[in-house]
Amino acid sequence: MTEKPIDLDARRGMAAQKATDLRRLLSEVEANEKILRERQSELEAHLLAAPAATWPEAAEKARYVLALYAAMLPTEDTRRRTLIAAVLDDFDRLAHEAHS
Repeated sequence: MTEKPIDLDARRGMAAQKATDLRRLLSEVEANEKILRERQSELEAHLLAAPAATWPEAAEKARYVLALYAAMLPTEDTRRRTLIAAVLDDFDRLAHEAHS
């Protein structure tokens, strides 16, 4: 028996190595997606837990919802994407003016 582990990946053919790498990558992506869904659920529960106490808090909730909406828009829907960007810019401008 040897003390050094045998690297089985090095003994496989190129196609088998690529298939193994693909399976590993897919497994990682699925695990990351699960973690992301869980964290997103936690965030949404937090956002729903209580009404916003200030306009900036309400704007943060709106930013989140707009980001969800924007993610579902087709890339070619530039009109709505521009509208979302304008609303987010308004939030930033109004928040800055409120602090000035």
